[in-house]
Amino acid sequence: MLLLVAGFCIQLLLASSEAWERFGLGFLVSSEWDPAAEQFGALPSIIGTIVTTIIALLIALPLAFAAALYIVDAPKKISIILGYALDLLAAIPSVIYGMWGLFVLAPLMQKTIQPFFVNTLHLDAIPFVNSNYNGFGLFSAGVILSVMILPYICAVLRDVLQMTPLVLKEAAYGIGCTKLEASKDIILRYGIRGVLGGIFIGLGRALGETMAVLFVIGNMMNMPAGIFDSATTISATLANNFAEADGLQRSVLFALGVILLLMCLSIQIGSQWFLHATKAKRGEK
Repeated sequence: MLLLVAGFCIQLLLASSEAWERFGLGFLVSSEWDPAAEQFGALPSIIGTIVTTIIALLIALPLAFAAALYIVDAPKKISIILGYALDLLAAIPSVIYGMWGLFVLAPLMQKTIQPFFVNTLHLDAIPFVNSNYNGFGLFSAGVILSVMILPYICAVLRDVLQMTPLVLKEAAYGIGCTKLEASKDIILRYGIRGVLGGIFIGLGRALGETMAVLFVIGNMMNMPAGIFDSATTISATLANNFAEADGLQRSVLFALGVILLLMCLSIQIGSQWFLHATKAKRGEK
């Protein structure tokens, strides 16, 4: 596996060398994308990837936690049915999610949800929430990603809740904790490694997802002014441009692949650092 990862890194670095020599680190902060003039920047794709991933996690995490809590404590027959239903979400191909987003979610966003946010709740007064919308954009892509990563996070959280020793739960209830307090302060602390594992599985899926995002994000190589704007992600940019890319543009796309790989690796390193830094607080040696 180490040789395989090393091979990925070497291939990406070699194939992207022309782009790094031409643009340097300025490639990371440039927002220009003009293939005719051979001017390329990665910032719109990076921002789109980060924003859609954050939106997906903000929506999916509380839902996954609530679903896992209910499934674990529900009667056995209900628990089995709901568990299978959630697991089936993970088996749906991403292109089907994209088609659902195009024909169901995008019109719903345009006609109902986004007008409610802007005209009723007046969220456009908040920075990065714009009043121009058409159903496509970062928010719609984040919603689809949240549905896609929900079963992965929920499956791990269910295992964590089920593996927690019963004596810990009984002790928490014995001192007067509510079910929410026991889950938040006892169970999650006990299974923090598993919880983070589930989160990062979902995070990895959200960072690299391509087909579902392509259908609803709008695929605009511009810096978005708000979460309702059309934009792009690194994966979507690669899928849209790689087939006809050649020369410098092809090298630029490999450079975007390097950035995506580094983003994933940095998340893994950050999670391991967090676990190591907080192990004493959790009572681990």
